Amino acid sequence: MTESPRQVAICGDGDPRTPHAEAARTAGRLIAEAGAVLLTGGMTGVMAAASEGARAAGGLVVAVLPGGSTKSAVAPAQVRIATGAGEARNVVLVRSADAVVAIGGAFGTLSEIAIARKLEVPVVGYQTWEAPVPGTGEPLLEQCDSIEDAVARALTAAGDGAGA
Repeated sequence: MTESPRQVAICGDGDPRTPHAEAARTAGRLIAEAGAVLLTGGMTGVMAAASEGARAAGGLVVAVLPGGSTKSAVAPAQVRIATGAGEARNVVLVRSADAVVAIGGAFGTLSEIAIARKLEVPVVGYQTWEAPVPGTGEPLLEQCDSIEDAVARALTAAGDGAGA
């Protein structure tokens, strides 16, 4: 039986003019170079940039789409999963990941961070949401100073890919 590759999700804002595009491209490239599968929401902004980086490095990209058609993908992905679930697709995306990297982001990214925490999927951040967890004061997630560090920590946390 062949071991499954690690699956790392990149979550972030969908703004086509995102200031995090270069970091997302780098993250996608690093994930592909590590032999891991990149999971994204398949739309614009951070999702598209990460997908472009992974594809340029020869990686496998899976888009977990909010719409009911595989044709709705904007980001380049070899595998497209049409959930028809709207924002609820965030649960499918995070649950399918061995680790999550949050880059920038808006409320959708915050929901993915919260879902990862609830499901105990390792999540790290780069220039994303910061808040203490109510009642404990612990940080919402581990913030990294560089995208390279964020991806390295996510890949390490993803282990051998057996958790997905």
